[in-house]
Amino acid sequence: MVEIKETIDILNRIPLFQGLKRRQLERLAQTFVERKYGEGEAIVTQGKGGEGFFIIASGKAEALRVKIDGTKVLLNPLEPMDFFGEMALLTDSLRTASVVTTAPTTCLVLTRWDFHALLRDDADMAITILQELAERFSRVLNTL
Repeated sequence: MVEIKETIDILNRIPLFQGLKRRQLERLAQTFVERKYGEGEAIVTQGKGGEGFFIIASGKAEALRVKIDGTKVLLNPLEPMDFFGEMALLTDSLRTASVVTTAPTTCLVLTRWDFHALLRDDADMAITILQELAERFSRVLNTL
């Protein structure tokens, strides 16, 4: 089981949360839940609803996308401290890729509704995180 102090240490290494103050990180860390997955298990599935944001705490996974012709494309290998699902924090749109474990994996998960509750209570946290999200999306769009 991942302890709160360990979760804070992990959050400190995630660019999305690096601008937060210690008290904000502590509140955020308390909202994450731990989920364990076996090897070959889908964490999220392309085309299905998203429940939130995931950080790989231990283990390994792959982000895969199935193209229209049915072929699978490896988007990213994922290792500890990698994360995915930022869009699911903001919208309830469908997942654009699947993430499947390649080894037993532990994730820290933040649900959209817990994220929204935190942002409603702390406007400074909301601004810091949303600015980083906007910068990430801008960088992605500039690579297309």
